[in-house]
Amino acid sequence: MIKRTIEDELHILENEFPIVVINGPRQSGKTTVSKMAFPEHTYVSLEDPEWRQLAEDDPKGFFERFNGDVIIDEAQNVPELFSYLQVLADKTEKMGKYVLTGSQNYLVLEKISQSLAGRVGIATLLPFSYEEISDHYSEELSDVNAYLLKGGYPPIYDRNIRANSFYSTYIETYVERDIRRVFNISDLSRFRKVLSLLAGRVGQLLNKQELAVESGVSHVTIENWISILEASYIIYRLPPWFKNFNKRVVKQPKLYFYDTGLAAYLLGIRDRDSLVLHFARGNLFENMVISEFIKENFNQNNGYSFYFWRNNHKKEIDLVVDSGIKVHALEIKSSATFRKEFLSTLRYWSEISGVPFENLSLIFDGDNEFIYKGIKVSNWRSVNKEFKKMSGES
Repeated sequence: MIKRTIEDELHILENEFPIVVINGPRQSGKTTVSKMAFPEHTYVSLEDPEWRQLAEDDPKGFFERFNGDVIIDEAQNVPELFSYLQVLADKTEKMGKYVLTGSQNYLVLEKISQSLAGRVGIATLLPFSYEEISDHYSEELSDVNAYLLKGGYPPIYDRNIRANSFYSTYIETYVERDIRRVFNISDLSRFRKVLSLLAGRVGQLLNKQELAVESGVSHVTIENWISILEASYIIYRLPPWFKNFNKRVVKQPKLYFYDTGLAAYLLGIRDRDSLVLHFARGNLFENMVISEFIKENFNQNNGYSFYFWRNNHKKEIDLVVDSGIKVHALEIKSSATFRKEFLSTLRYWSEISGVPFENLSLIFDGDNEFIYKGIKVSNWRSVNKEFKKMSGES
């Protein structure tokens, strides 16, 4: 079993709250990590029809079956339990007694805000980061294109499933179980079309009106579906950074997928040769690097804010990280060859923002790491090290 970085954060939350929630997308490893982090807890899954029926019909009797601590997997399947958990959490003096996992972010967080505020610690588990699997799969992932195609979903590695087979099944399961049943969307063909259209816009400004025209659905529906995809941890919007600038900047967010393997599959990319020549390869590389930073942020629960910056002259910084104390800016290039021109926008941004060179970095696909005229140049595999540097850990 591969140890997940988030386990350390889970043990901190275990000592702070009576209830610990592990949130995240389907198949990200929530069940496995809950069992690994809390081996003494009794495990029960509400995907099991019998357990789900008991929890729905008799929540008191459901909890009385467990003498000690318990992991309740896919807790969003029985929303009634959250109200009952409020009473139990108030009665117990033991921290970490109840561990819940959930796949629908909006359902879980809604119930927490209604019933469990102040009683629960929340951790978000995304698919594997490169740091987590690099030692175990260094040969398979020696080429960045392999990681872009495979993505980070654990079953691809744990069960040696071909990426194409996994993502085909994943989309079918997601659409049938979540979109049809949970979100009650009947027009599945148009929803799938929007999902594919979004994959073609990775790393681009989000134009909802354009999406509405191309998909044949309303602007309001597009916003609703994008919100659903965000709540399901399929996509996220990266907002623009506009603090402390007098110059005009764009106000639209940029769109990214949490996992590049899923985005590549939706784009119809099935092998390395197709990826290398694909128009979206550079955007997928950028997506991967930004998602690695987001994974580290969730795993360590740092609470940093992430942005991009672009002005009306199309000068752009791919990633701005605001820790609340310092601001860091990163330019991302998929090239394996360094060019000094890659740093020009970082230098410009430093001049107008006042952010020092030591807080600027270029992430690229080259093997060498060095400092060029005050700016750090790093390989994409060093994201974990770069994040720790931002956190003051190294």
